[in-house]
Amino acid sequence: MYVCLCKGITDRQIKAAIDNGASSIGQLRKALGVASQCGKCSSMTREILDEALNSEAPMINGLPQFYAVA
Repeated sequence: MYVCLCKGITDRQIKAAIDNGASSIGQLRKALGVASQCGKCSSMTREILDEALNSEAPMINGLPQFYAVA
């Protein structure tokens, strides 16, 4: 789904940038240009970012990272 209509940025692009290390709105803005024009997409971008950062399996370079529990 399109999140930023001004720049044509989708939720998949945002998630991919997060998976590749972006961990803040500023980093997403620098990487994709999201929330850099009218700003209406910033709340949805924040929701996607928060959801991704609070997920059970962290992602690094698009791959889930699992931890062994001793």
